Amino acid sequence: MKKLRCGVAILLVLTLLTPIYITAINFDFDDIDAADFDEYNICERNCEYVDVEEETVQQNNLRRFYNFVREKITGKPPIGSGNPFVAVMEDENNEKREYIKWVDFKVTQTALEAAFNLDVGSYGDEVHLCWIELLAYLGAKYGGDFAKYRHKDLSAIVARLNDGETIGEITAKMKHYNYYLKAYTAVLSGFVGTHRVQVRNSAGDMEWQERYGLKAFHPLADGFGYSHYDDFGAGRNYGYRRKHLGHDMFGATGTPIIAVESGIVEELGWNRFGGWRVGIRSFCGERYHYYAHLRKNRPFHTDLVEVGQVIKAGDVIGYMGHTGYSNTENVNNIKETHLHYGLQLIFDPSQKEGNNQIWIDLLAITNFLEKNRSKVYRVTETKEFYRVFDFAEDCLDERDELVN
Repeated sequence: MKKLRCGVAILLVLTLLTPIYITAINFDFDDIDAADFDEYNICERNCEYVDVEEETVQQNNLRRFYNFVREKITGKPPIGSGNPFVAVMEDENNEKREYIKWVDFKVTQTALEAAFNLDVGSYGDEVHLCWIELLAYLGAKYGGDFAKYRHKDLSAIVARLNDGETIGEITAKMKHYNYYLKAYTAVLSGFVGTHRVQVRNSAGDMEWQERYGLKAFHPLADGFGYSHYDDFGAGRNYGYRRKHLGHDMFGATGTPIIAVESGIVEELGWNRFGGWRVGIRSFCGERYHYYAHLRKNRPFHTDLVEVGQVIKAGDVIGYMGHTGYSNTENVNNIKETHLHYGLQLIFDPSQKEGNNQIWIDLLAITNFLEKNRSKVYRVTETKEFYRVFDFAEDCLDERDELVN
């Protein structure tokens, strides 16, 4: 007991006196659980992806220990407001700009489903639960590791929100909540909202129906089988050694490929790695959807004609194949027929190309989108597939108004 009291006394003295000494040490500690304290290596994992001259993150065990004690025992935040996930750059006018430099999206399908159901189920209620805010709260609580997800944690914050607390009040002391909110908003903001879809009425005629819910689509058309597994980060060596930054879905040649989200065609044509590919940027600019290895000879839908074209979520944009791994166009050098679907996050123009790119693991998202697969039909004469039920949303209407 005497030793315990001495230990507590030493920690208190460190808490009160060490700030004067410790502020000279340059290290920013991330908000993590005690169980992960010895194993977490956030600095190495993130700094290697960004080249920021001003930002040098130096690991220092004394600073780590001090901040850990300060935050976990006294409740005071770590000294220094820096975040290893955030880059600070100076532009040509010497003005600083701050943006997220890395996102490790580990939200599970179970958590996505639970938060989504709460959001849709509460739409129109006095307290509308935002699924992205719920997931950001959990992300901040778990340090982004959703292997720790427990439904009781989600139920607890929902109860507090329904009792009148605001999300701002609940997350006020969560250092990295705003980071997770921005990161998860970048991933998911185009997935849920108000939209209009065609449905068949009792007479068999088409009519429009207003809805609130999932408006993003699975990347493969309804009725077409496929297989997949979590291959994100697997090794690739064509051209040079690199990581696989996408999600592969294996199926039959000619399977219709579907636009997951509405947006603008940014890339269209041949790439020596991806073969025939399409790149579609979301209207908000933060998401870039990449569809690669499309079919030889007939890669694209005939309605997909040019860069700059507006695409609706759920449209057929092309057909599955196995082109790529060649400097020569229209070559099948990929062994198995599959779609490579990738999702890049872009918080700053510097992240579009080069070593600063952010791509995320899409296994949980593609499984989640399984509930919304676009139904298609085939025109025999042209052999093209088209969607059965049309789709509309406000961002598309706004684009039409600008054009007209």
